[in-house]
Amino acid sequence: MKHGGDLGAAMARHGGILTDWLDLSTGINPHAYPVPDDLGAHVWTALPSASALERLLSAARGAYQVPAELDLVAAPGTQSLISLLPRFLPDGEVAIIGPTYGSHADVWRRAGRVLREVTSPNIDIDPTIRVAVLVNPNNPDGRLADPKTVRHLASTLAARGGLLIVDEAFADCIPGASVLPHLQGTPALVLRSFGKFYGLAGLRLGFAAAPPRLANTLTLALESWAVSGPALAIGARALEDTEWQRAMQARLADEAAEMTVSLQMRGLGIFGGTPLFLLAGTRDAARVQEALARQRIWTRIFDYAPSWIRLGLPGGADGLARLEHALDHAMTET
Repeated sequence: MKHGGDLGAAMARHGGILTDWLDLSTGINPHAYPVPDDLGAHVWTALPSASALERLLSAARGAYQVPAELDLVAAPGTQSLISLLPRFLPDGEVAIIGPTYGSHADVWRRAGRVLREVTSPNIDIDPTIRVAVLVNPNNPDGRLADPKTVRHLASTLAARGGLLIVDEAFADCIPGASVLPHLQGTPALVLRSFGKFYGLAGLRLGFAAAPPRLANTLTLALESWAVSGPALAIGARALEDTEWQRAMQARLADEAAEMTVSLQMRGLGIFGGTPLFLLAGTRDAARVQEALARQRIWTRIFDYAPSWIRLGLPGGADGLARLEHALDHAMTET
């Protein structure tokens, strides 16, 4: 699955400038956390401080309910952590529980690892597999993992010197979705993205909760000042803001429900997703994507599933009305 968010190809084909487009390809919250205006000049002019990093990590530990036996690492986005993992995790085959976010397979393949794609975590992992990757909620279908199954899989891999990786990039928008609070005494690595739920992807901030030795290794690999001063300050403020988090979870759920009804009324079958994106089925997703692109709305399709199209939230009534109008035309064209 390709990354969303790069409008270059669509703009080259259909014209327009960035502000002409409604980008529904990313799954990033269109209602961004309000950037505080009282951060102070030092956030921008001084090197990031150890105390600011400690505050951020404390806020993240509380927000994500990280078990005491796991340490936290802050990084300039979870993608940087995903790219580092093949350097430090055990040799052996890697199981990707998919279909899912394609960058996981990409980084392990580039590292020369043998990959095996499986469709469910409810499996007896082959003894040759030392590392497994599970996305929760899954991208693109929104499937949620059962904590008991996750603990069993993590314990099985740990017993042979391996590790389970759980990518929870979209977990913030679904209360109770995270497996982190259920991992007491269970060694695993859990990735948490900041930019998606808080709508600040350009800030580049993400976290790994991991066993202490691995967390220390990742911290050293990232080296000093990996996370910028603005990211430390804004991230800590947002992660401590439980009132905003609860209100945003409710807002996203309402908007996703309204969008589901709207898409179904226009002939799209909704069979997966999260409050930040919906996965729909249609006879020829590529044609629908192209028809929407001619109206400067960008979505995501999948090489391995030609009937799937994924759409992020359009950001409110005006965006939804624009999408509805475009779909009315697109579905008649296809």
